[in-house]
Amino acid sequence: MDLNEFWTAFCAATGFAGPMPAATRFGEGATQQDELCALVLTKRKQATASLALWYGDDLALAPKPGALSIICDGGGVPRGVIETVAVFEAAFDAVDASFAADEGEGDGSLGYWRDEHRRFFGRELAAEGLAFSEQVRVVCERIRLVWRPDK
Repeated sequence: MDLNEFWTAFCAATGFAGPMPAATRFGEGATQQDELCALVLTKRKQATASLALWYGDDLALAPKPGALSIICDGGGVPRGVIETVAVFEAAFDAVDASFAADEGEGDGSLGYWRDEHRRFFGRELAAEGLAFSEQVRVVCERIRLVWRPDK
């Protein structure tokens, strides 16, 4: 099912009549994107984090509460609709255990979250010619699964 068909099915099932939102994938590479999409669909993953620098100086492009997105798997196939519930910005080392657990990855611990995101953000920053710092600004987004098509 392509994005347009998926969105039409969502609107028909929910009565929503708004414009189709952007599609998104979490993670790097198809395998991880499949894994993270599955965590969203089972409601284990209810948060995500990204580098603040991706959104510009004033975070004008950052997600806003109430915004919908179409979550896709690693092949770009739409699998569900998510809503941004809350967004806050923090230094990397200020992200707490509650947020790490809500991300739903690995063992759900803050240690796991920091190790994995240190590597991920480090690669992303290096691609921009920047170095990772524990003070790098992170946009923390809480999400909820709004809809997924019947199996």
